[in-house]
Amino acid sequence: MNLLAYIDFKTWFPNIDAKVWAEIQKATIDTLIMVGLTGLIAGILGIALGVTLVVTREGNILENKGLYLVLDKVVNLFRSIPFIILAMLLIPVTRAIVGTTIGIPGAIVPLVFATVPFYSRQVQLALTEVDKGVIEASEAMGCTPLEIIFRVYLKEGLPSLIRASSLTIISLIGLTTMAGAFGAGGIGNVAISRGYNRFQGDVIVVATIIMLIIVFICQAIGDYLEKKATK
Repeated sequence: MNLLAYIDFKTWFPNIDAKVWAEIQKATIDTLIMVGLTGLIAGILGIALGVTLVVTREGNILENKGLYLVLDKVVNLFRSIPFIILAMLLIPVTRAIVGTTIGIPGAIVPLVFATVPFYSRQVQLALTEVDKGVIEASEAMGCTPLEIIFRVYLKEGLPSLIRASSLTIISLIGLTTMAGAFGAGGIGNVAISRGYNRFQGDVIVVATIIMLIIVFICQAIGDYLEKKATK
């Protein structure tokens, strides 16, 4: 039975030997590292930017039309640039910050620049769903803007924020795959350098399956946390 399974595996995946599998395992770890580090940095910056966009908008607790207009245009600008082009444009910035433009360190900077605008917009949309009546009641009770942000916006909007975070992580996983095109490592790099360039279709299939598994796990965790937050 084991021999039959081995024969079937080698028939469908002839290029997946021990060396290639070890390479795929390392690439999977690299992808998880990129997603984890970028998610952490972009999560903090994205929430801060998203909250700022909400509270400085016209009619909100820290209304500032000038600041809102500038931030809104900057977010729209970075969201409009395709990731590959953005990564190329940021080469001098990336080299100045981390000293290299390849590998995981070289991928983090463009990934953060691409993810923060997307996530901040998702945060903004999530927080605009918070009942304005609750905000007005908090203001009437004498709560400071900082208290309203933490006790009303972030607390009441938690389920929507979790949903937005889950969507952003899934989008980020896709970006890490594209990052493989410029030597960032990870599953995308294996799929391109070994699968596409060497015409090894089975490597591409395995890389795709692994990426799908990661996405499904992240989505499941997000759905679970969202349900817990709504109880």
